[in-house]
Amino acid sequence: MTTAPRPRTTTRDPETLTRHLTAWLGTRLPGARVTGATVPDSNGMSSETLLFDIDHPGAPSPELSASSCALRLAGDPAAYTIFPRYDMARQYRTMRLVADRTDLPVPRAFWLEEDPAHLGAPFFVMERAAGRVPPDVMPYTYEGNWLYDATDREREHLEAASVSVLARLHDQVPLPEAEFLSTPGKGSALHRHVEAQRAYYAWVVDGRPHSPVIERGFAWLAEHWPSDPGETVMTWGDARIGNIVYDDAFAPAAVLDWEMAALGPRELDLGWMVYLHRFFQDLTESSGQPGLPDFLRRDRIEERYSRLTGHTPRAMEFHTLYAALRQAIVMLRVAYRQVYFGEVPVPDDADALILHRDTLEAMLAGRYW
Repeated sequence: MTTAPRPRTTTRDPETLTRHLTAWLGTRLPGARVTGATVPDSNGMSSETLLFDIDHPGAPSPELSASSCALRLAGDPAAYTIFPRYDMARQYRTMRLVADRTDLPVPRAFWLEEDPAHLGAPFFVMERAAGRVPPDVMPYTYEGNWLYDATDREREHLEAASVSVLARLHDQVPLPEAEFLSTPGKGSALHRHVEAQRAYYAWVVDGRPHSPVIERGFAWLAEHWPSDPGETVMTWGDARIGNIVYDDAFAPAAVLDWEMAALGPRELDLGWMVYLHRFFQDLTESSGQPGLPDFLRRDRIEERYSRLTGHTPRAMEFHTLYAALRQAIVMLRVAYRQVYFGEVPVPDDADALILHRDTLEAMLAGRYW
């Protein structure tokens, strides 16, 4: 695992952002001001997060049930964004739906602002959840963080609770109420999902070197398409433990990051949860450390999910490879952003920019699992 500097994620100035946010907040809560604004070290590579408190000397607003908040701001257009479009209204509506129709701990979304004039892009404000998040940098599979240092029993409890998040989401959200998450196009929900990823890849490589391994991955998907894609449900999209805030009892206190939510088979989320852990585990092992080889194992995730829902996961080799392929496209875009900012040179081999290239090659050859 490289210790290279973290790629730039924004060109915005936090102090200016805070000043403009205070001015906007005054239109919603007259007399209120923003205090203690910070950008978390784990600020994402896509939408941006600002943590802050609200100092409001007057009576509290009936729509506000917390003074500690988090702001989710659409990607900075000047920072070579990871995705071509940021639909903050869709994210806001998704969070409200999940909060209203499930028992999942989703932060209450307070306000949506679609006018980019205030902060330079649309945003929404939600309550801030207290707790701990498994780190991405350095990954939780490395020594020296709370999850790695936990007992096997504590990690097993966290794993079971995390799989339960997927089971409850898939079973509790009424599909008709989630139709706004449907991907445009023809065919099954899975077919439309994959076609949207093809379009995303075409956007990533427009004017840049193409990735042979990603293109072979799409060909593999076409050749190994599931005979029965399965039931369509609402999926979280970015279903990984790094998007969950956990309390001291290793239980989920908040489920975050809904920008990739979509309709599709249950296995979209299961494959993503399995593979995103493998992504970190493989990188850790490649650096000579043991990681957490018995944590979030594919067989155990499948067994837990089946026991909770009565649904036996199917075509999981397809869905774990699809997850690795989607991650490769995102990584390629992140690398091209580094090229854009002059942080890395333009490579001769685009596939060299994909950290898990060897994993993807092994999956395509049928020798990974």
